[in-house]
Amino acid sequence: MTQQTPVPILIKNVRVFDAVRSGPTPPTSVLIRDRRIAAIGVENPPEGAVVIEGGGRVLMPGLTDAHVHLFATGTSLAGLTTGATGTGYYNALAEAERMLMRGFTTVRDMAGDVTSLRQVLDAGTFPGPRIYPSQAAISQTSGHGDFSHVYEDANTFSCGAHARAEQIGFLRVADGRDQVLAAVREQLKKGASQIKVMAGGGVSSAYDPLDVLQYTADELRAAVEAATDWGTYVCAHVYNDEGIRRAIAAGIRSIEHGHLVAGPETVKLMADSGVWLSTQPFLESDHEYANPENTAKNKQVCEGVANSFQWAREQGAKIAFGTDLLLEPEKAGLQNEMLTRLSTEFGFKPAEALRIATSGNTELFRLSGERDPYKEAILGQITEGAWADVLLVEDDPTQDLTVLGDPDRNLTVIIKDGRIYKNLLD
Repeated sequence: MTQQTPVPILIKNVRVFDAVRSGPTPPTSVLIRDRRIAAIGVENPPEGAVVIEGGGRVLMPGLTDAHVHLFATGTSLAGLTTGATGTGYYNALAEAERMLMRGFTTVRDMAGDVTSLRQVLDAGTFPGPRIYPSQAAISQTSGHGDFSHVYEDANTFSCGAHARAEQIGFLRVADGRDQVLAAVREQLKKGASQIKVMAGGGVSSAYDPLDVLQYTADELRAAVEAATDWGTYVCAHVYNDEGIRRAIAAGIRSIEHGHLVAGPETVKLMADSGVWLSTQPFLESDHEYANPENTAKNKQVCEGVANSFQWAREQGAKIAFGTDLLLEPEKAGLQNEMLTRLSTEFGFKPAEALRIATSGNTELFRLSGERDPYKEAILGQITEGAWADVLLVEDDPTQDLTVLGDPDRNLTVIIKDGRIYKNLLD
């Protein structure tokens, strides 16, 4: 049962993985008060505190995901584009709870109208993770975010009717500097903490091969200028090498995907420029497409995953972990398995993968500056003063990351914002 009013919590006899050091501490206690980590090493609970006996289990920060689509994870494309307006919103609310119960306490949402959802979750009205909203992803006509039909006028800045994906705030089509400026400002007005643009071809979209470049250099710079004026940054969906380079030159701070980067030279450019590789450990089986062209694009992307990870590690690029699960509700539960792949498939040590999915991701989230809805305290760490988002885990995920693949069994306690949402030890 969720605590609607946080009370002090003392978690005793736990080994702490704080996401700063490499391994868990010797057994200690952690005091949570006023929604934050108040102290480490305190043995005596304050009056009225809930006391949890950890039994030597590992206490770690809540997991984070740098690329989710809450608005589209729990609903199919047909459900979003042909269903009632409320379909996406109610399914997003339900998926938010499931995501929290999988151990993900903070997520960066990369397309969808989720600012109102963030507000009710932050108030504790419903269970779910903290959200960094991008609001609608911004695309050129015929780009990865153009979900209009070929017989429709895709550009809604004209007098034509809005395509359904734009009516529900999932995507925004804008062409030319002036329209891009307006589209970015619209998302900031609606509560975006960062901006997402489509800078290259995509897998699930209908009109754009993976090799195409999207948005001119000037249009990308316009997006960056508008976001910078609001103290935040721009992320770019892009797989191909030339698109990555164009995005970096325009001042974009986070490359979403990047699996078709041509070689280590471009990844070194990212590292030297301080640009993040926000990427996903995809396997072909993660997504299914009826169209053979989309299936072929998915295969091509997945074949590039191992190289992009390897080059990023070799060149010292900043890596963020995300999942990008959307429009296939039955696949939403892959979120935890995808995290474990960092260790089982792509060569990261478990503790290294955990740091990426906790304190590492939150370093990226902090680029939103004054637009950061959680800027009052540290995220993704168990250190004094940090937000109290923690998981108590069976076994030791710093030695075996696969324990996080079964959250129902292995997450015994889930606390977010100082509230207990799950406690199997009660």
